Amino acid sequence: MGVQRVAGVAGFVCAVLLVVNAARRAGLVAETAFTHAIAPFAALTGLLAITGIYLFIRARAGTLGLVGYVLNSAGLAGAFAVEYTLHFVFPYLGGGVVSGLLAGGTGRAFLVTSAVLLVGVVTFGAAAVRSGVMPVVGVVLYVVGMVPGSLRNLVPEAVYLGGLVMAAVGVAWMAVRLWTTAEEEAAVVGVGRRGGVGSAG
Repeated sequence: MGVQRVAGVAGFVCAVLLVVNAARRAGLVAETAFTHAIAPFAALTGLLAITGIYLFIRARAGTLGLVGYVLNSAGLAGAFAVEYTLHFVFPYLGGGVVSGLLAGGTGRAFLVTSAVLLVGVVTFGAAAVRSGVMPVVGVVLYVVGMVPGSLRNLVPEAVYLGGLVMAAVGVAWMAVRLWTTAEEEAAVVGVGRRGGVGSAG
């Protein structure tokens, strides 16, 4: 399986996890050990998907694409760390300890992560649209959805959850583009090989 297909699968998984996370927070999916355990992996699979998308568009994305990718991927890596902390560390600490951490360096680190992710998403989205390679609507949905998705503590809960679902649709749309392109390229290679064998005979 090539890089594009792996990235495409990661994009689909990311989209599903984003929807599940939003549904869990909205009370539509039960709060269980399993739904909490899988929550952080939306950011991790998103990082894999964004990497595949960047490799797909980098020939046309230029410096803007590289900067956007670096910031977006750094933000997603940070988001994975934040989600991991929220689901696997904070639940085992006392409320006073958590409040103290959020009021100090941990809270500032969370804020910096949100800012990096927000700037990275917007920059990467602009580069992806400019490249003319990815579906514009999918990119726009990803960017618009990730703006509130990056600002979970600064926007109303409904806006945050709606953003997650919108971003999920955008990621899935771009994942389809990666997967179908990989299929088309594989078909062309297959035809070329068959043609080569026939002409050799």
